[in-house]
Amino acid sequence: MYCPMDCNVKMENRNRKIVIAIDGFSSCGKSTFAKAIAARLGYIFIDTGAMYRAVTLYALDHGAIRSGVVDEDAVRALLGQIDITFRFNPGRGASDIYVNGDLAEGRIRTIEVSNCVSGVSSIREVREKLVAMQQRMGRDRGVVMDGRDIGTVVFPDAELKIFMTADPEVRADRRYAELRGKGMDVTREEVLANVIARDEADMHRAISPLRQADDAVVLDNSHMSVDEQMAWFMERYEQACRK
Repeated sequence: MYCPMDCNVKMENRNRKIVIAIDGFSSCGKSTFAKAIAARLGYIFIDTGAMYRAVTLYALDHGAIRSGVVDEDAVRALLGQIDITFRFNPGRGASDIYVNGDLAEGRIRTIEVSNCVSGVSSIREVREKLVAMQQRMGRDRGVVMDGRDIGTVVFPDAELKIFMTADPEVRADRRYAELRGKGMDVTREEVLANVIARDEADMHRAISPLRQADDAVVLDNSHMSVDEQMAWFMERYEQACRK
């Protein structure tokens, strides 16, 4: 079968492994988007937000967070005890997160963890530990990683950086539907308050605040379907691979 030169170039571009960094606000669907991209490209997906949630859960279980107040010194003291791994779950078609060998996937998604994770992730030693882990995971490229500081701190040399945003009301609706679908007893007002508080905490923390990388492309998915988002991505991916 005859294939013109530009077809051959496109295939070569597709075979080139790159790092795709996805940053943005909470409840924008970053992880869902990143998983879909990884599946489409045959890349490895690394859920960095889950890693911070895992540390937060461990801190809650071991008394380093009480009544929503994070004891930073106590969290630092626990860091050496925490081992985080991912294992593929064929039933979900995605990876589950484990803390010291124990499945934590469901427990890290509660509103209690959501309310405390910004405080834990702002601790310098927590970020240093997890950033080093993330960099090791992505050193061979061919990865999709989402979080708050992937394009600015973890992989500032990523070939494709995406910054995701959406209207806070839309994000609250999405998060509320997700939590209710899991049987969690929360109100939409609680979820919206959490979304707004997370935005404020993430943007103004002293260590690695949430910000758009200078060379990132912005995706506002407030009113986009999943298919529209993927079509938008594939166009940018092809451009990144040609560079």
